[in-house]
Order: sequence, then C-alpha cells, then structure tokens
Amino acid sequence: MFRLTSRLTAAASVSLLALTLSACADSSDDTANASEPTETVAPVETAAAPTEMIVAQAETTADTATAPKTETKAAAVKAPEPDGEVDVAKLMEAGPLKDMVIGDDSAPVTIVEYMSMTCPHCAAFHETNLKPLIDKYIDSGKVRLVLREFPFDPRAAAAIMLARCAPENQFFPMVDVLFQQQRNWATAADGREALLQIARLAGFTQDSFEACLTNQKLLDDVNAVRTKAADEFGVQSTPTFFINGKRYPGNMSIEIMSAIIDPLL
Repeated sequence: MFRLTSRLTAAASVSLLALTLSACADSSDDTANASEPTETVAPVETAAAPTEMIVAQAETTADTATAPKTETKAAAVKAPEPDGEVDVAKLMEAGPLKDMVIGDDSAPVTIVEYMSMTCPHCAAFHETNLKPLIDKYIDSGKVRLVLREFPFDPRAAAAIMLARCAPENQFFPMVDVLFQQQRNWATAADGREALLQIARLAGFTQDSFEACLTNQKLLDDVNAVRTKAADEFGVQSTPTFFINGKRYPGNMSIEIMSAIIDPLL
C-alpha cells in the first residue's frame, strides 16, 4: 500500500511560499508570518518515554545446581493518561479538506493524527509504528486512522499540498515517500528543487508542480485545518493523536497504542 507506483493562513501569499521554499527550515523563526496563530506554538513533542518493563525473576535456591532458571513475564504496558478530551462530533465535523482515511468507517475506534511533514517524530511514527497499527487493528476493521495537516513551516505546507494534489489513491503513498525522504528535502539548501524531484516520481510535471504550490485555496484550506486544530482541539505539537476523542501528544509505540485501544474494543 505504501509504495508509489511510477512515481502553507489566509493572509499569507502564495508568492511568499514560493520564495521561502529554498531557504526555510523546520524552526519557529521560519513559521513566523501573518498566517500563523498568534500564540507561540510549543516545540515538537519528543517521542514517548520508553515503556516500563515488569520482569519477575525466580528465586534462587541453595542448591545452585537445581536452581530454576530466571523467568520473564510478558511486558506489562500501562496506557498513558490523556492530555485532554474533545467532543468527538466536533472533531469529526467536515472541514475544508476531505479527510484522508485508512480503515473501515464503522470501526469502533477512530484515531485522528495531526502531523507536520517536517516533524521528525511524525516521520518516526509513520516509518516504525504505522505498519504494526495497520496489521494489528486497521486491516481487521477495529481501527480507522484519519490523517490531518498541522504544518509548522512553509516546507511542511508545501509537502502536504503536493500530497493533496496527487491523485487521491496516491495521497498516502506520497506522504509515505515524503516522510522516508524527509532528511533529503526538509533541510536541503534548495527545498523547492528537492521537492520537485520527489514530485516527479509521483507523476508531477514542472507545470503541475507549480500549479499545486500556487493554489491559494488549497493553501488557505490547509491552514484552516491547522488553525481549527490549535484553537478548538488544543493541538500544540506534532504528532498529536486523538483516540476516540482523547488527546495524546507525541509519537507512541504500537505497545502503548495497544494499551489505549484494547479497552475500547
């Protein structure tokens, strides 16, 4: 599924996006423009703390020759406390952009992920933890995943715009490749050219690439999704997950996600 076949707010101008693509990196200074929320956005959350492992060791007897071997119990993972909770109906209201979803609409658990394409922790989740989530819960109809935009900088906005401009069935593969190649384009001296080379693999031409990045309505819609997430749902960092309305910031392993999901099934 995650393979390509042949592979920015309202006041912001598209020309600014075009001019900053080759100079902006993933930092707070780069995000300061008329379109950003007035409050300071918190830094990207670090990955979730390592899970505590409960290990029980057998007692040794006086007779070491017959002492039982140390036994290790299965890891016990405690679900983290949510950072807050929002109204699910409001969270799932239709926005300016169509929700991009993996999984069955009737799944008992809905995960909404807000992510930034230049966020390394988002890339880590998509590269390491997403496939186990799909294999364990999404393919079996237990969970559906909704991916939403929360760009921190012009390059993140440009990247997700390109994914939106690709054919719909190529959205997730495009996101996947952009995360895999994040180090190559997010910090490149010429981010525009680096993104163009990736976009060409998805079938973009120079003209369609330029048309996508100068689509003011798409840019406005991407920023509207981010603004609503920050103002109404308390999103301050990426990735942030809402699991049946409960907010969990930071990358989470499949074991931690399982501890949250299983009681909901």
